[in-house]
Amino acid sequence: MNADPTNDTAAAPLLLDSALPEFRFARLECVLIAAEPLVVYRAARALDLLAIHSPLFDLVTWARGVPDRLCRRPVPTPPSMRVADLFDTVGKPDQPWVPLGENPGRDIVFGAVGKVWKPAIEWRRVEPPVFAGFDEPGWAKMAAAFVVHPYGTQRSLLIYEARIACTDPESTARFGRYWTLVSPGVGVVVRATLQAVKKAAEGERARSASADARSSGGDET
Repeated sequence: MNADPTNDTAAAPLLLDSALPEFRFARLECVLIAAEPLVVYRAARALDLLAIHSPLFDLVTWARGVPDRLCRRPVPTPPSMRVADLFDTVGKPDQPWVPLGENPGRDIVFGAVGKVWKPAIEWRRVEPPVFAGFDEPGWAKMAAAFVVHPYGTQRSLLIYEARIACTDPESTARFGRYWTLVSPGVGVVVRATLQAVKKAAEGERARSASADARSSGGDET
């Protein structure tokens, strides 16, 4: 008997489609993780983006701050940038990234508005209720999501997708030139992010399995 496609979680609507349904630019990467979906989701939600390190990732991050260094401007270095903090704390006026939706255990979406093509990015905080409809000319709207799907019985597929839509033709052209330059670096950052979640989720699963084994052994003695 054929499975009913309406019961397939992969066919369920994405929160990202509500946050930014129409877009011109995008980046999507995925990774297979040896852990259950809920474990993977928790690891993605708890991720501190500033704790990610690899030679290429660090180089891309350093390069992004070069214009500020050349102009002798201090490069902002917040203590952490956890995805969960966007959802669990009251939004700060100087924080451009905002929570755009969460389906616990499956997908989580966050976004920002800015003129990222400038040497020093100009941000515009747009609150979640008006993000989808924001259309003031001159800006780029960016939305990103972690989406988790079960893959078999003990593995998960984690997808990271970033979408960008600009609010007028001139900003679209400016962002397009910027995107041509930075897209390879964005790929490095996205893949490093997925690997960080994979390491955290598989580590949690291993610790849980080890604890279960010790518990079972203790019951038999």
